[in-house]
Amino acid sequence: MGLTGSSTGRKAAADFRGGTQGVTVALAGNPNVGKSTVFNALTNMHQHTGNWAGKTVSNAWGFCSGPRRDYTFVDLPGTYSLMAHSAEEKLARDFICFGGAQAVVLVCDATCLERNMNLVLQTLEISGRALVCVNLMDEAKRKGISLDLPLISRRLGVPVIGISARERAGRRALLSALDELLDSPAPPPRRLTYPQPVEDAVSALLPEIETFCPDGIDPRWLCLRLIEGDETLIARCDEASGRKLGQILPLAAQERARLEENGIGGDELEDIFTAASVREGAAVCAGAVRLDRRRYGDFDRRLDKLLTGRWLGYPLMLLLLALVFYISLVGANYPSQWLSGLLFGLEAPLNRLFAALSAPEWLRGLVVDGSYRVLAWVVSVMLPPMAIFFPLFTLLEDSGYLPRIAYNLDSPFKRCHACGKQALTMCMGFGCNAAGVVGCRIIDSERERLLAVLTNAFVPCNGRFPTLISLLTMFFIGSAVGGGAGILSALGLTGLIAFSIAASLLATRLLSATLLKGSPSSFVLELPPYRKPQIGRVIISSVFDRTLFVLGRAAAVAAPAGALLWVCANVSVGGQSLISLLSSFLDPLGRFMGLDGVILLAFILGFPANEIVFPIIIMIYTSGGSLAELGELAAVKALLLQNGWSWVTALCMLVFTVMHWPCSTTLLTVKKETGSLKWTLIAALLPTAAGFVCCSLIAALARLF
Repeated sequence: MGLTGSSTGRKAAADFRGGTQGVTVALAGNPNVGKSTVFNALTNMHQHTGNWAGKTVSNAWGFCSGPRRDYTFVDLPGTYSLMAHSAEEKLARDFICFGGAQAVVLVCDATCLERNMNLVLQTLEISGRALVCVNLMDEAKRKGISLDLPLISRRLGVPVIGISARERAGRRALLSALDELLDSPAPPPRRLTYPQPVEDAVSALLPEIETFCPDGIDPRWLCLRLIEGDETLIARCDEASGRKLGQILPLAAQERARLEENGIGGDELEDIFTAASVREGAAVCAGAVRLDRRRYGDFDRRLDKLLTGRWLGYPLMLLLLALVFYISLVGANYPSQWLSGLLFGLEAPLNRLFAALSAPEWLRGLVVDGSYRVLAWVVSVMLPPMAIFFPLFTLLEDSGYLPRIAYNLDSPFKRCHACGKQALTMCMGFGCNAAGVVGCRIIDSERERLLAVLTNAFVPCNGRFPTLISLLTMFFIGSAVGGGAGILSALGLTGLIAFSIAASLLATRLLSATLLKGSPSSFVLELPPYRKPQIGRVIISSVFDRTLFVLGRAAAVAAPAGALLWVCANVSVGGQSLISLLSSFLDPLGRFMGLDGVILLAFILGFPANEIVFPIIIMIYTSGGSLAELGELAAVKALLLQNGWSWVTALCMLVFTVMHWPCSTTLLTVKKETGSLKWTLIAALLPTAAGFVCCSLIAALARLF
């Protein structure tokens, strides 16, 4: 029950074929049907997998015991079909066919059952050893939808069980039905009816296919895929069976040519396959799904008119973004102060420990004043807002609003020749750009995935928020106090976010017209029903899967960065510290950009973690040997003014904080995701060049006027 893990399809197949943990059962379903909730209810685990931002396109697996046997459940990524057009479809199809699954549980949404039938019927064409799990029965009841599950079961020829996974209702019935299914003889795969020319092509191929077909794969289904020309499936079949299925390719090509003579080409053939499952799905649900049309979907439609409407969609999206920022920033104040006091309070015991060990002063300074102090800064500044932002973000996701954001932003991204899914990865970037880069896996097209990866750093992560808020408050918000200051800070930050989104769109359009030319691809985006979020699960998954993951990666680079910072501040050459020499060298370039050498050096030394940029500036201005407490903003502003700052400096600092090279964690993630040093360098240079140009223009205009 307690063992968890994730793997891609091939590794999963190797792990599960052995059957050491009982019967392997694949868990498949469309996105947003509660499949992962069913998985968690069955296995008592809280692992979240799928194909939205922040989730990996991979298999999660876990164990549970039914009345008669033990099970290994494999949670496949959400997909609408098994046609293998996307990474999710290919992974789900490959695992069902070659992963050693002895049964498939097909999770459906009770509120839109007919729409889910496409995947159900495609799976039943592969194997009849399947069970349909109709989830969200409680939600269907609230919406006035009634389902005749026994009738649907008779029409499909497989067990159909209704459950409410959120309420953990129906778990025992599902496991019992699964036991019964596995104890019974395997039913034959379902036969869908296609036009006669297609049936003739299948009949011509079937005798040859039966000789080469791998065990566990229905020969008729494989004939249909060969006629369709699915070459990736042929390679997987050869790998699984050791037989050379490619020998039949000339015969399959011959049958495709005959179909084309009858006016059935590639797109028409795919339409025929889809239409057959749609017709069959409608026939299965006819009379078995009844609803009160006066009640069904009225609330969702009214809300969608507001949240996705032409006039209110964007303003409400920005207003909600401002609210999330306000809660994150204001709510993080007290825990951040508490953490800061706790972590910095440990410095005294550490100093006493080094004294007791008679350690040299340079070692104490390197470890305590350098590594530990920077690490304490990163944790106290970064953890509280992340611990608030990520749960709020996940609540939006869980409630069904996040797909609406992608819907709203699909049109702007399409004009930039990019994919609308990039909106989701961009939203993840507000929490952490590294997480946003990982989230780009949800984009199928390699070109569009690269566009999203290279432009993700244009949106500021929460590590930059403290600097942005401090500068906005000191130089532009002025004397507002209490809640007014928090509201104005959130609105100012939202304005900067709007600016960063515009810059991201512009950079995307520039790349798609130069290095990454191409047209935008189409994708299916389902607007799920609005649901009451599961607060407990959201907190657990967002804190462990996102917050601690990002914090751990940042902390891993913050400690060595602190040591380097201490060395630069305490090693002198010719009577001047390395920091002073470097800042003097960078000063001409900084002045040209409306900044100064100290600010540029702080950005360079803050490469491991954005949180330490502003404290480094304070440290250099005060000639300190280590990071110092910022203190009251009024005192900090006075210090900045004494060192030549003006509103122009503050504005250029805001712009360059939004647009400069990504942190080390993000660039390492870019390198890992792209596998290319070239694209990693472009990901660093692109926002930096944009920031340099914008700051230089602001400074030039200020000098002119």
